[in-house]
Amino acid sequence: MSFQLPFRFSGSSASTPMDSHARQSKMMEYDQPLVWVTLLLMLLGMVMVYSASISLPDSPKFANYARWQNTYFLMRQAMFVVVSLLAGLFVFRIRIADLQKAAPYLFIGTLVLLVMVLIPGLGVVVNGGRRWLSLKVFNIQPSELMKVVAVLYAADYTVRKQEYMHKLTKGFMPMALAVGCVGLLLLLEPDLGAFGVIVCIAMGILFLGGINAIWFGGIGVVLVTIFGSIIALSKFRRERYFAYLDPWQEDNALNKAYQLTHSLIAFGRGEIFGVGLGGSVEKLHYLPEAHTDFLLAVIGEELGLAGVLVVIAMFYWIIKRAFDIGRQAIAIDQTFAGLTAKGIGIWIGVQTFINMGVNLGLLPTKGLTLPLMSYGGTGVVINCVGLAILLRIDYENRVLMRGGRL
Repeated sequence: MSFQLPFRFSGSSASTPMDSHARQSKMMEYDQPLVWVTLLLMLLGMVMVYSASISLPDSPKFANYARWQNTYFLMRQAMFVVVSLLAGLFVFRIRIADLQKAAPYLFIGTLVLLVMVLIPGLGVVVNGGRRWLSLKVFNIQPSELMKVVAVLYAADYTVRKQEYMHKLTKGFMPMALAVGCVGLLLLLEPDLGAFGVIVCIAMGILFLGGINAIWFGGIGVVLVTIFGSIIALSKFRRERYFAYLDPWQEDNALNKAYQLTHSLIAFGRGEIFGVGLGGSVEKLHYLPEAHTDFLLAVIGEELGLAGVLVVIAMFYWIIKRAFDIGRQAIAIDQTFAGLTAKGIGIWIGVQTFINMGVNLGLLPTKGLTLPLMSYGGTGVVINCVGLAILLRIDYENRVLMRGGRL
């Protein structure tokens, strides 16, 4: 009687079905750690939004929310998280090749939405900015949608124009005109922060796609000049910049640098391990927009340096993973997918850096939310859509590396 062992010795060249199955099972179908890190950031963000907004109904500005007691923003954020996950699941099922085909049409459609925002009666004005379109249940912010669409469009453009990347007229100028149109519409809202993020996305993808280094450097100088001129010619932006340089000067601390000084006080109170969850004092109507733009300051006060470092580490891991997935896609000749993955990494990285820099006083005050965590429907949904695209790219990489077909 003979029998076959369910394993083989290291020196044997024989292969069994069990060996083949074991080798295949070593590679998961999707990036589970990326999913878990994303979910943890969203859930931590929901907890901190609740903590930062718990006292807002006591303010006359938010008196209409008093009937919800202290849970209005928590319930809304929970609803946004659920919608975001459903949107992410839907987008994950779309092939990257189909997204590439749709990229130019998505770009044109989002431009139309940016125009609609500026039409009186359609655009919703909040805190002096006309940036939202009302959908009755919640407001949609087209500038957030443009961030993910800009990633797709810039990646598609770079692939289509690859042979012209070293030429100014055929390689760079068409893309510059497209971004210029977006920038003009965003400055009319005004939303300089979103414009800055979109410029970084476009320039980053063009650089990765092989644009001429001399042109890239010259364009960088021009962009710095343009943004500097916008700040210099705008009185409120100029005052905000000078207040940022000296926030503790009495007039600045009570005016343009009011948010910055109270954000720094929050971090100072938190020290190493924080004052404890729910124990923030700055959120008690001292720090404006604590549940949106300055959520990190509340995290710093309640969870301390330790909590802030954990958040930074999770964002760093997502950004690094995006570039790893992009590098992997390019290695198997999926150039559009690779540039898109790296573009998503640039987008999340730049916006996270600006938000954290503003909260910590490293950058002038600017209204950009912390991705995945800050209160806001459109922002959280679009962040999840972007990461769903990243997961889809990784999924397709794994299928192709197994020798499968998409």
